[in-house]
Amino acid sequence: MPFQDKTGSRRFVLASVGLFMAVAAIYAAYRLFTPPAPEIDVAYNTVSRDGIYQVMFETEAQPIPVNETHDWVVTITTPDGTPVTDASLSIDGGMPAHGHGLPTEPQMAENLGDGQYRVEGLRFNMGGHWEIRIGISADPGLDEAVFNLEL
Repeated sequence: MPFQDKTGSRRFVLASVGLFMAVAAIYAAYRLFTPPAPEIDVAYNTVSRDGIYQVMFETEAQPIPVNETHDWVVTITTPDGTPVTDASLSIDGGMPAHGHGLPTEPQMAENLGDGQYRVEGLRFNMGGHWEIRIGISADPGLDEAVFNLEL
C-alpha cells in the first residue's frame, strides 16, 4: 500500500504543476494580446502639456514600421490655428514599460514652412507601447507634446 500512496502523490504534484503552467500561459497570452488601456490616447494630434501648441505628426510609412528608420512631418500651430514658423524641436522617447529609450537619436532636419518640420531618424526596434516626446521652443514659449504609439 505505501507504493500506491507515493504514486498518487506524484500524480497530484505533476497535475498541479501542469495546471499552474497552463494558467501562466493563458495569463501571458492575455497580457500579450490585450489592446492598450482606453485612457491611452494614440491620436497623431495632441495639445502640448501647457496648452501653448497644437501638435500633430504625419508619416508616409503606414502602419508605422518596426526596425525601419523613417521620417515624420510635425505640424505645430497655436490653439487658434496660427502656424508656428520659428520653432526649434527636440525629440525623445522610449518604452515606459520596458524602461528604455529610442534606439536612434531623431533630429529636426528641416523647417518646411507653414508650421511644418521634418524630423528624421525615427526607428522603433520592437512592437509595443512607445511614448514620443517633442520639446518645442518658439516665441509663444517652451512646451512639450507627448504621443503614445502602439506598434
